[in-house]
Amino acid sequence: MSENSKIEWTDHTFNPWIGCSRVSPGCDNCYAAVSTPARTMHVAWGATEARHRTGASNWATPKIWNGGHDAFFAKHGRRQRVFCASLADVFDNAVDPAWRRDLFDLIELTPNLNWLLLTKRIGNVFEMVARARSHDWLAGRDNVWLGATVVNQEEADRDIPKLLAVPARVRFLSMEPLLGPVSFEGIFASDDVRDGTNALEALDWVIVGGESGTDARPMHPDWARDIRDQCEQVGTPFFFKQWGEWVPMMGHTEGVSVKGPKFTNPDGTIMGRAGKKAAGRHLDGRKHEEFPA
Repeated sequence: MSENSKIEWTDHTFNPWIGCSRVSPGCDNCYAAVSTPARTMHVAWGATEARHRTGASNWATPKIWNGGHDAFFAKHGRRQRVFCASLADVFDNAVDPAWRRDLFDLIELTPNLNWLLLTKRIGNVFEMVARARSHDWLAGRDNVWLGATVVNQEEADRDIPKLLAVPARVRFLSMEPLLGPVSFEGIFASDDVRDGTNALEALDWVIVGGESGTDARPMHPDWARDIRDQCEQVGTPFFFKQWGEWVPMMGHTEGVSVKGPKFTNPDGTIMGRAGKKAAGRHLDGRKHEEFPA
């Protein structure tokens, strides 16, 4: 599925700069902060630390992908997806606004790519886009997918309305690492709750995944199942990315070797540490790999 990325829901990753700061419980075990590029370039994480802009050759790469559109489309019947930025946040307050303007220029110059802008700072988007372009720039870009990372109910209640207030053509959630149950009931697509529109009906895509890495926290299978079921009820595409390090010990472990420790949830559900690769991507016996139309 991925051309130049190990992330299952994209074809490429592009980092215009590297560096960020932790702003969410989901950031506690940030993979980017200890990634090879961050360590090689001596990039430190933190609100007051400098962000590192990547080089001109890296910035030229999306134009190469854009130029290969015809061959890719002939094979796959769609545009290439570019996740920006896996080692940073486009809407980080500490980033030079001129860098963001340069990124938006690049997006305009590569209309054959679908740019997936995923942020933990969804409240910054409207103002930062307006400074660089105009309030309706995202609404006019059919190759920009805007996503918010939401890891628990508190973040869902706070950030989903902010995401839906931005007029992007495609709006999605990345619920990874999922750290608790999330219900969309009572979260509406607008401030006028009288319209009765569940926010999930206004979203174009939901990605769910467990945590990987040394200090990964287990994801209860019912958390993932419930979000899957809520998506199915309203027809929102659902993508199950991974279990992460931990996998349920009952109903999902056929062929999975669990050699690590066990974790027992309060309800008695037992998780075993198998490692990301062994844990796999099957939820209730099958892969869920839906995308926006």
